[in-house]
Amino acid sequence: MDRLKVLMLNPPFLKRYSRPQRNPGVTRSDTMYYPYWMAYATGALEQAGLSARFFDAPAAGWDYPEIERKALDFKPDLLVLDTSTPSIYNDVDVLNALKGKLPDAKTLMLGTHATAMTDETFGFSENIDFIVRGEYDYTLRELALALENGEDVSNIQGVSYRDNGEIKHNQPRELIENLDEIPFVSEVYKRHLNIWDYFNPDCLYPNVTILTGRGCPYRCTFCLWTATLSGYKTRFRAVDSVLDELMYIQKEFPDARAVFFEDDIFTINEKRCQELCEGMIKRGFKMKWNANSRADISLETMKVMKKAGCRALCIGFETGNQDVLDAYGKRIKVEDFYTFSENAHKVGIHFHGAFIVGGPGENREKMENTLRLAYKIKPDTAQFYPLMVYPGTVEYERMKENGMLVTEDYKDYLTADGLHNCIIRTEDLAPEELVRWCDYARRKFYLRFSFIWYKFVQGLFDVDERKRTRKAFKVFMKHLYRPSV
Repeated sequence: MDRLKVLMLNPPFLKRYSRPQRNPGVTRSDTMYYPYWMAYATGALEQAGLSARFFDAPAAGWDYPEIERKALDFKPDLLVLDTSTPSIYNDVDVLNALKGKLPDAKTLMLGTHATAMTDETFGFSENIDFIVRGEYDYTLRELALALENGEDVSNIQGVSYRDNGEIKHNQPRELIENLDEIPFVSEVYKRHLNIWDYFNPDCLYPNVTILTGRGCPYRCTFCLWTATLSGYKTRFRAVDSVLDELMYIQKEFPDARAVFFEDDIFTINEKRCQELCEGMIKRGFKMKWNANSRADISLETMKVMKKAGCRALCIGFETGNQDVLDAYGKRIKVEDFYTFSENAHKVGIHFHGAFIVGGPGENREKMENTLRLAYKIKPDTAQFYPLMVYPGTVEYERMKENGMLVTEDYKDYLTADGLHNCIIRTEDLAPEELVRWCDYARRKFYLRFSFIWYKFVQGLFDVDERKRTRKAFKVFMKHLYRPSV
């Protein structure tokens, strides 16, 4: 029999809108993340023998007419759209438009916003038949198979659906324990995506993004991904499975220059991290790689990582103030940042520093402490943003309860050109002041003579780094002197 046809869609929105980021938006450095959550789910569908097409419209540069043409050509039985808070109204509009052209297709939304605000999302359109909540690989597959066979969906965990006009919510689904059962996401990329469409300014270009584990136990109050998708329990793929995929990437993606490990915290189990790195060396994996980490890993682990090809780490330092770190639930000390940076510079691992302002009890003096921290630890690249709070997070509810959320209109999360907008205030500072301070901090950090000289010398001896910096700065320099407000 003909199998159910599923269209997986990262919907068109603004040009270069990076929906899969932890803070979705158009970035100053032209960042475009792989839609890895949807890609993993596509692999799970194909593993079950279902017919799936996966279109990433923002990355490919496709507008709605192009997506409509492709959808009509495929004639799916099930339309699956990803969501994000800033784009939710647009995403619903795309679903409505496609439903109008494909009236017999069932429709489904998933992702961070649909999970956090399920009832509200249903209320946006009567054309939404299903919402799949949380980590959705198996939920989506089970639902698709049920629809294919005409079976009841009322017992499928993680599904919300319409039943004669009534919205019903099935029990939540437990997190996936055996991640090795899910097909390699890189195989899905090879079938459906173009690696040249994606750019991470901290990675060599182009890169391939994968996960070696999911989940994080730290419960940072602003983290949307753990609150809605990956959960607070860390689950790991087997080291051999990861190594097999890395060797597949090295063979099947000859143009790729790097791998990015997008785990919530790649280094959370240092013994496993060292084992994986040693396996890379033994297997002859030659590509450079980046990863997300915390600033509390040991020098011993960093040495093994460097030997295995680690080029750079992305670190959420957030703030230079211990009381703000504690309020975020980071469970780390400011002193750890200095130890980490000293060790990273010692072993030659670059690191990107993420800094946010506007947190609990923050004022101008504390913001300046954060900038001074950035100067002292000397990250290779840095970003300064007002705290972004999304529905589903503790920080969103705190801001809302304390009257510090200046808007609840999701359109206000972005500026007209898609950059992150500030929707919070502090006791002392208005949103515009937080944005201006971040613009100021960015200029102060990047226009220091010591930093410019460092990047110049670095580029003389590292051709790959020179190319990466040039690509990122083409876009970034357009924003450096242009006020955000």
